[in-house]
Amino acid sequence: MRSLTAYGITVAGASFWGLTGLFVQNLYRFGFSPLEVVTVRMTLSTIIMFALIGIVRPYLLKIFIRDIPYFIGLGVVSIALFNWCYFTVMEQSSLSVAVVLLYTSPVFVAVISRFVFKESLTVNKITAIILTLAGCSFVAGLLPGGAMNITIPVLIIGSASGFFCSLYSIIGKFVSRKYHSVTITAYSMLCCSIFLLPLSGLEQNLEPFSEPSVWLYAVGSVLISTILAYVLYTAGLKYIESSHAAILSTIEPIVAIMVGVSVFNDNLTVWQSIGIVLVFSSILLSVFSRKKKFVLGKRGGQQSPLNK
Repeated sequence: MRSLTAYGITVAGASFWGLTGLFVQNLYRFGFSPLEVVTVRMTLSTIIMFALIGIVRPYLLKIFIRDIPYFIGLGVVSIALFNWCYFTVMEQSSLSVAVVLLYTSPVFVAVISRFVFKESLTVNKITAIILTLAGCSFVAGLLPGGAMNITIPVLIIGSASGFFCSLYSIIGKFVSRKYHSVTITAYSMLCCSIFLLPLSGLEQNLEPFSEPSVWLYAVGSVLISTILAYVLYTAGLKYIESSHAAILSTIEPIVAIMVGVSVFNDNLTVWQSIGIVLVFSSILLSVFSRKKKFVLGKRGGQQSPLNK
């Protein structure tokens, strides 16, 4: 896969995450809690993915027992705990604070990748991270001069949401070269569903499922902003650095803001517009700052990239 294509599918996956609000906001109208919505999305995603894979490409369901801890890490530690921390901050503080603390994840990825994968912490990468944090702060309304009056527990839980979110890029890297992205996504969601189902209390709130609209929004969130998003993002991890993928994923809140403006008639301020420009700038810097060398391969005269 060409480098730009890998970046493109990673951005596309993160963008589909940003479309989540199109479906989730409508599910909230039927009385679902945030934890119940996450459980519905992950459980339906698991059922649909395993059914489709079993029919179309059953060999993709084959995994090694020794790799199960990676899928548990992706499903439970990353997806489930990240969502729990994220929604907890929303409940105890505000959406703005939750978004800013969540998108500290590229910082965690860059630091962890430096030690785990020996990825270089270049000036361009550091600049991209700073632009990302500044851009998200503008989008969330905390800059310029915004007040962020939060407690220590909220700060810790919010930072934990960014940390757990970052672990998807880190843990996913270990298995992205061994398994198809569809396989990784399916088993990660299975582990997440098994973890969430007994905790969510969803069995006590089954009445809304009698409404056809609930199924429409739930399946839409599953197919577009869950399955497709995770498959594309995980596929991109196979070809690009974890830290670059994390920076690219910050397109998600920008897409979410644009959905709010165009669909839900939210007002976009000048400062939010500046924040969007900063985030896009960090993405462009991340994509086009990589130095590449091409050497002539010995077999078939093909060229292969050697990235520094």
